This record gives sequence, C-alpha cells and structure tokens, in this order.
Amino acid sequence: MPSNSKFSNMYNWCNAAIATRHKIPQPIATFPAAAVLGSNVERLSKNPVGQAIGIKIMAEKYNMRIAMGYMDLSAEAEAFGAECIYHEDEIPTITGALITSEEEADALEIPEVGAGRTGSYLLGIEMALHLIKDRPVFAECIGPFSLAGRLVDITEAMVLCYEEPDMMHTVLDKATTFIIDYIKAYKALGAHGIMIAEPLAGILSPALVGEFSCDYMKRIVEECQDKDFVIFYHNCGNNTVLQAEEIFSIGCKGYHFGDKITLREMLEKAPEDVLVMGNVSPSEEFFAGTKASIRKATYEVMHDCYKYDNFWLSSGCDVPALTDSANIEEFFSAAADYYTCHDMLEELQDEFDFEEMFRKYKF
Repeated sequence: MPSNSKFSNMYNWCNAAIATRHKIPQPIATFPAAAVLGSNVERLSKNPVGQAIGIKIMAEKYNMRIAMGYMDLSAEAEAFGAECIYHEDEIPTITGALITSEEEADALEIPEVGAGRTGSYLLGIEMALHLIKDRPVFAECIGPFSLAGRLVDITEAMVLCYEEPDMMHTVLDKATTFIIDYIKAYKALGAHGIMIAEPLAGILSPALVGEFSCDYMKRIVEECQDKDFVIFYHNCGNNTVLQAEEIFSIGCKGYHFGDKITLREMLEKAPEDVLVMGNVSPSEEFFAGTKASIRKATYEVMHDCYKYDNFWLSSGCDVPALTDSANIEEFFSAAADYYTCHDMLEELQDEFDFEEMFRKYKF
C-alpha cells in the first residue's frame, strides 16, 4: 500500500494536474543535489541516504509537485553484468557489449531485484518516502530497448533489430521481466509512480519502435500501472514526433520529451487526458546557458504550448549535476512571470482581439 493515502489515487492526481492551469515546472533535476550535499555524482549513485536527502532537498527548494528520483541509466545494465564506468561529476555509463550472440542471449540470467546499485536506489526511495509526505514520490528506471541496447552495445542496437531480431527479442524479453519486477519493488515500498527513460528508442523508425520498444512498454504498463501507481514515459530522441502514434498507444499517464523536437507537435498528437512534459534544453540552457537565454527559451516553449491544458513545463532531459543553481532558479522564475503576464493579457480579451494583439505586441 502507498505510504501516504493522500496520493493513493494517482489517476485523480494526474487529472487534477491537467486541470491546473498554472503548473509549477517539473524539471528532471535531482543530481544537482550533489553540490548542495557537498558530494558528487559517483558517490550519490551509490549512497541511498544521500539520494533520499537529495530528493527531498530538490523538491522542496523549488516547490515541485513531484519529488523525483534519479535518472541513472546504468544501474540496471550493471546489475545484469555489464561493465560500468564511473565519473565523478557525470552519471555512470555502460561500455562494451555483454551479449554478442543468440547463444549468449539465451544464456543471459535475469538478476535479482536489488542486485548491484538497484538495491541502493530502492533503499533511497524507501527512505525518501519516510522523509516526504506532502507530495508524490516517483522513482526512475530505464526502459526496455534502452536496457537491451546497453547489453548488446548501444552502437549496435538498431542494426541488430534488422540483422538479429530473434536475439534482440530474447534480450528485450529478459530486460522487460527485470524492469517489471524492479518497478513492482518500488510500488511495494509505497512509491506513487515511476518515470521510465527510453531514450534509445528515439533512434528507431516508426516501424521498428512498436515492435522493439512500445510493445514491451505496454507489457510494463499493463502489469504495473493502476490508480495507486502511475507510469510516465521519457524519450529525448529526435524521432519521437514520427513515433507519436506508437508512443501514445503505450497507455502511460504522463509523457516527457526532449529538446530535439518541437513539443507543440507532440501535444497536437497527444490524448488530452495525459500529461505531456518538456522541453527546455538541459545542456544548452540549464548547463551552458545564461539567465537571459534560459528565460528566453522558457518563454518560447511556454508560448508554443500554453494553450494545451495537459502541457507541463520541464527540462528536456535530466539536468546536469554541475548546473549553476542560478539558471535553475531563473527557469522557475521565468515560468511564474510568464503565467502572470499571460493572465494580464487574458484580462484584455473582452476588449481586444487577443490573438492579434499578442502577435503584434508579443513580449
């Protein structure tokens, strides 16, 4: 059972979020907690106590509606036995290929949930749930094709869909089985939802994405999502607009997209009853931008997407750990200012042609 009955019906919570016109932005910004804690990414990726405290700090510092876990797409592959390279200030990465043949795919053993650093992230969420009672707590994990790709080598994953489809399906089936068990473990702890990161699927064609990603995602959603626990889907690839029909058929309650696309084009294709989040660039704006540039980028996304009730402003992917906090603060400030200015403009609608005036005098 969820640890906080206030958020036990997450379907209703998502519907309420859609109905809220002034949504506090929800960037994927948890690893920047490392600087606040005087730690670094490598240590934080292994330390559940630091993870829990970091989740609470970031959620409260920016008053985010969701206390979000860490987007680390190496932990699950490492649990399978893949080689992981650690970086002091960057998220760990997988190198090489664990699986190179159909025989190796058949012999691949599905690890126990909690193996490697998956146990650290589970404990981190469990501790966060004890610390956080005023908002939902979401875990994060990798998606099926992104996990399979790390097991066969990311650079080979798409080619293998054509040349060794049976091998890929064997790996995908085992990856999906593990992900389902992993998500159910988060759910049993009382987490209110999870964001599943499937960025590698962004390289696939619309014809391939259904077979090698979305069909497996549907299996995860069917087995894990219910009113007590919702699934959000993340994909920061540049093919997502072309993949929209397949992606939205998965059945998640929320979708999060990267800055390689125009988010409005996904909103145009999305069901009205699912949240669509994104997509200010984490690298170009949060990390490398200025206060002026991130404000401009935030206004551009909001102006493009504001009219959609199910739009929720976010970063396009996870915000780098070494991002200047001033840029994160400017992002939230820009969003609040945009809403204030837009409300003033709407007050003029009875006297003026709102759309014409906005085009003519756009601030």
